[in-house]
Formats: sequence, C-alpha cells, structure tokens
Amino acid sequence: MREIISNDVNKLRRNMGATQEELAEAVSVTRQTIIAIEKGNYTPSVLLALKIAHFFKQPVEKVFSIKK
Repeated sequence: MREIISNDVNKLRRNMGATQEELAEAVSVTRQTIIAIEKGNYTPSVLLALKIAHFFKQPVEKVFSIKK
C-alpha cells in the first residue's frame, strides 16, 4: 500500500488570512513551491515542513499527515 503526505496548508493559510506570497516569503521559498505543496504535487523537506508549521504556530502533525 502506497503512503502519501497530505496537508492542510491551504486551509490554515486561508484561515489565517495570509497569501501564498506571504507564506512563501516567511519560509524562504517561491510562491510556486507553496502552490505545489497545497495541490499535493510536492512533498516538502522536513526542514520546510517544520518552517511551515512554525508559521502557523502548529505542530507539524497538525499541518502534514500520512495517508494510505
């Protein structure tokens, strides 16, 4: 069974009222990277996942999860 990483980045970002550009700048990536993460087309590194979770003031497990 294949496992994939899913995320709530889009939902958390919208709830916070932040733009993709603001999140991208805060975690030192491009807006295109944030778009790819939100669409599930890119799995971030552990470091980037931690930075994103920190931006939202959430544990990484609340932002990213494993789905089978």
